[in-house]
Amino acid sequence: MRNRFFVVTALALAVLSGCQPAEEPAATADAGAAATVADTAPAANVTSERLSNAASEPSQWMTVGGTYEERHYSPLNEVNRDTVSRLGLSWFADYDTNLSQQGTPLYIDGVIYVSTAWSKVYAYDARTGAQLWQYDPQTPKEIAIKVCCGIVNRGIAAYEGKIYLGTLDGYLVAINAKTGQEEWRKLTVDADKQYTVTSAPRVIKGQVVIGNSGSEFGVRGYLGAYNATTGEDIWRVYTVPGNPELGFENPQMEMAAKTWSGNWWELGGGGTVWDAIVYDEINNIVVFGTGNGTPWDQRVRDPNGGDNLFVASLLAVDADSGEYAWHYQTTPGDTWDYDAMSPIMLLDLPFNGEQTRVVVQPNKNGMMYVLEAATGKLLKADAFTEVNWNTGVDMVTGRPIEVPEARYSRDEIYNLAPGVQGGHGWHANAFNPETGLVYIATQRAYFVMRTAENFVPNPQGTNLGIDMGASFVYMRDNPDAPREFVGYVTAWDPVAGKAVWKSEEHDGPTGGVLSTGGGLVFSGGGNNTNEFRAYDTVSGQKLWSFDTQTGMVAAPITFELDGKQYVAASVGINSAGNYYAPNYSRLLVFAIDGAAVLPTPVSFTAPQLNPPPLTASAEEVAAGQQHYNANCAICHGNGGAARGANFPNLLVSPMLNAQEAFDSIVLQGVRQERGMVSFADRLQPADTSAIRAYLISRAQEQLAALQAAPPIDTAPEPAEQQHQETETSDN
Repeated sequence: MRNRFFVVTALALAVLSGCQPAEEPAATADAGAAATVADTAPAANVTSERLSNAASEPSQWMTVGGTYEERHYSPLNEVNRDTVSRLGLSWFADYDTNLSQQGTPLYIDGVIYVSTAWSKVYAYDARTGAQLWQYDPQTPKEIAIKVCCGIVNRGIAAYEGKIYLGTLDGYLVAINAKTGQEEWRKLTVDADKQYTVTSAPRVIKGQVVIGNSGSEFGVRGYLGAYNATTGEDIWRVYTVPGNPELGFENPQMEMAAKTWSGNWWELGGGGTVWDAIVYDEINNIVVFGTGNGTPWDQRVRDPNGGDNLFVASLLAVDADSGEYAWHYQTTPGDTWDYDAMSPIMLLDLPFNGEQTRVVVQPNKNGMMYVLEAATGKLLKADAFTEVNWNTGVDMVTGRPIEVPEARYSRDEIYNLAPGVQGGHGWHANAFNPETGLVYIATQRAYFVMRTAENFVPNPQGTNLGIDMGASFVYMRDNPDAPREFVGYVTAWDPVAGKAVWKSEEHDGPTGGVLSTGGGLVFSGGGNNTNEFRAYDTVSGQKLWSFDTQTGMVAAPITFELDGKQYVAASVGINSAGNYYAPNYSRLLVFAIDGAAVLPTPVSFTAPQLNPPPLTASAEEVAAGQQHYNANCAICHGNGGAARGANFPNLLVSPMLNAQEAFDSIVLQGVRQERGMVSFADRLQPADTSAIRAYLISRAQEQLAALQAAPPIDTAPEPAEQQHQETETSDN
């Protein structure tokens, strides 16, 4: 039988995997503790009562958003405006993988639990940094071929002595929080279809709620609830209708089917629930977002252009039964990959003269939505970033006022804002009750949209339906067109519907956000800035920063132990979007007067643009472009020019120099540990030869442009990149 778990001590793990344990005692603030937490306290003693009253235990961080409301706020204030300048590293621990780290840690009674790439989980003694255990679900590497956007995991849940994990290959796993041993696993998806799971589960009233990913690959989305003790199914809610000839699961699916045309079910429908799940105890509802339809281009999936319920929507269902409560569609008839999957929070805000329980979401489509939690009634909708696909929202109908030209076609190209990167991605936002502001990990991004020529849905591959080469052509012909992809933190007044302040901007996305009672907003610098920052909640002034040596996209947490406040962050993603750079994936734990020091980074020289001569015919290059767009573009971006941290810029890859080396990766899968599995079941040697020829041609074009107008940064411009892996749908 395949070994499904792996439990070792910190020292043994370091020997087996090459991982560095946290330095003891040099890198530890409290190395003199008489015993580890694991010896003195029950593990993950999280009950339904504790989860309901999490706000009354600010020393803990028991669920991904801090509390059921997912406000990513803590009233702890030892670290504050006056003391944050003394915040230093208390201890750190290295992970055994250098892929993107997107999991928000948990802190429970002296132990930090964190998930990492390849769906692994670590437990650390929060006093000393000693690793208590590591769990490895032994996820088969070939699952990477089903993944849209990185070998990532966004978090875990804790309940009654167990840690719950969604694995990349679709299992819900219960792990013994004391030993790290697997107690049970439940397959939550159809393994024959291209589902994956990357999101954090939520525990609600003794049931574990989790969705899945895969809208780019032609699956039907749903949210499921499972018994926290046994893993047995409790309820399942589909987000798009299936084949009408087979009947409908409920009246809502029958109603939704009237908003579709054609044989959409043969393409899957989409609408996966890959994040954005929140529990409203007051109304006993689970509110969640849904992803894009499949394909992205609505003209392909629905010739009549209906609303396509319930893609790109917010849905509320009864927490006990999954019965429909209400919905609001943020992007009717979505054709721009505008998943409604950005994190949701629950707030109590003054509307119409009284305090109102509201659902708040800064959406990927660039609009900030405020809905009445009990009914789903739209109360507020405002653009919080650059938006050019609508001119506002009709507050009577709740529908966006679309710009007609934004619905691109084969003949009409549109430079979309926000692009498919989104005005906001999956990164956590935060709310501070003292300021009444929501702090948003904001993006200003463009992406050129055009319908693909002669597109035929691929049952084994990605189904976008858009021309992945449109950006290159458009920007070549329109050099002055906006092409930014920048990130920053926005302090937003959700009642007034306006920004109060914005932080400095940087290339690419901004990491998840945490706010505290110390008047601080913490945020990572995304995958293009190696900086962990603290801003003043009122003014936006940057008060502190720390060089993380790598990008940071996961949301930090804060907790209290032995009367001392700590801030913890899981970091790791290649700097400046460069796959080839070293990646220092670690858990970093900070405290006032922390004195630990990270090891000196190794020197690194990025590969340069130096393609071999192009010997292929124009016909072979054209064929290579077709194969590339169908199989490679979703990960490697437009023309191979890189999609950020998890994916290499193929135009500078040394593998272009030899077909044998190229095929060893594409056909033989020699880098499957990095997520690049074999495509031998989809591509033949003649196909990979054509793909390599196409990439060489693109590299030659880029080199010629650089030589014609020096000096120009050799990194690809944002407009030539496809959306970064941290911003894409169905991640």
